[in-house]
Amino acid sequence: MSRIHRKHYAAALVGAAVIAGAASLPFAVNSSNAFAAPSDTGGILAASGSFASIVDADKPAVVTITTTMRASDTSADQESPMDEQFRQFFEDQGIPLPRPAPQHRGSEHAMALGSGFIISPDGVIVTNNHVIDNALDIKATLDDGTELPAKLIGTDAKSDVAVLKIEAGKPLQTIAWGDSDRLKLGDQILAIGNPFGIGTTVTAGIVSARGRDLHSGPYDDFIQIDAPINHGNSGGPLVDREGKVVGINTAIYSPNGGSVGVGFAIPSDEAKAIVAKLEKNGSIDHGYLGVQIQPVTKDVADAVGLDKTGGALVAAVSANTPAANAGLKPGDIVTSVGGETVKTPKDLSRLVADLSPGTHEALGVWRDGRTIDLNVTVGANADGQKQAEAESPQAHGQAFGQPSLGIGLADLTPDVRQQLNLPRSVSGAVVASVNPDKSAAAAGIQSGDVIVSVNDRPVRNARDVKAAIAEAGKAGRKSVLLLVERDGSKTFIAVPFAAV
Repeated sequence: MSRIHRKHYAAALVGAAVIAGAASLPFAVNSSNAFAAPSDTGGILAASGSFASIVDADKPAVVTITTTMRASDTSADQESPMDEQFRQFFEDQGIPLPRPAPQHRGSEHAMALGSGFIISPDGVIVTNNHVIDNALDIKATLDDGTELPAKLIGTDAKSDVAVLKIEAGKPLQTIAWGDSDRLKLGDQILAIGNPFGIGTTVTAGIVSARGRDLHSGPYDDFIQIDAPINHGNSGGPLVDREGKVVGINTAIYSPNGGSVGVGFAIPSDEAKAIVAKLEKNGSIDHGYLGVQIQPVTKDVADAVGLDKTGGALVAAVSANTPAANAGLKPGDIVTSVGGETVKTPKDLSRLVADLSPGTHEALGVWRDGRTIDLNVTVGANADGQKQAEAESPQAHGQAFGQPSLGIGLADLTPDVRQQLNLPRSVSGAVVASVNPDKSAAAAGIQSGDVIVSVNDRPVRNARDVKAAIAEAGKAGRKSVLLLVERDGSKTFIAVPFAAV
């Protein structure tokens, strides 16, 4: 994530535009030790509406995390991959974001600042991975000002979680975990952390939205809040009216570097398993499948004969991957993993990510109008791989009209291949024209697209495409599923007949 330099400090919530980390994820600790239990806040606000009892109970368990790292690691003119993912997400929505200006480094080392909180009386701390990433030295400062060296117990970049340990020589105050699934829009929340290094600060707000997917990883399910959080709040707790942790403050959207009331936190209910694994093993081996996937829209469901939407449509299968070895094909719809229902592409990504490499699992797959089971051996996810990658949303020759969809088609002549830079291995028909008032245009078909299959049936030329579309219409299908190659990647596009 971006960091700002001020007296050799780099504050670690997000940089001058999209200020990001990903998700620090907590877990509950059971202990009979009296010091392990947080103070009872009574479960409701005081009659005056004050949060004082919650703050009194939780603030002693919030710590400031200070790290020393090479100055190049905190340079404001370099963005982390997480920053770039958040930037791309907002720019895809038409929201331009300024890039932080380069700043002069006065020394070989710099400091980065973040927050964390204690989950065990013996000094186990949860924070964001981006707070301690590339750190040469880590220190935790308690609420009473005591500074202690912190040992890194485990970290996971994909979920942006880190677990630290300090030795205080005495039992420490902790925060209890709440139930983030119970949160509703409009519920009151508090954010606690150390913004800009000025000291532990408490801000209040409400839950603005649930289930935000910012395309930063398979665990995206952010709680959006309007409580002001700023640089340095990363890794701090988001607490409910009972004083229990329901999220981890992680990122903000900001056009100016400060809070504008759009913050994001990781739900606590997602966090527990991640932190437990980190405490036990120090790292997490995420599962890997090797497919690109898309949502199953109503048009897609109609095209493949499903009676309802749901599942993940396989757009492409990488060679020599677990998916390829299991027999998955483009056009398959994955409906379950190990008996667990897949409703969306995000479900598939998360289920695969949670599996350990080497695990044997059954995939429920819709293919050719029926459900089949495929056995897959989950692979290991190396850096840069995605468990199941969600797809991000002029020709010459005699065109064959296709009035039912509103497209004109042409064969792939040598001249067309050269213009589109298509290898000889690609067969199909090129879209020569698109009627802007017809269904193909509305579905996203563009001139220059190459249709390589229709309803999972490979096509060699424009005549094959016409025949396959006509066959789908005669079969009573409400739409047709086209596999389209564009700019070197493949994607499925369902085009409804009814909209013509």
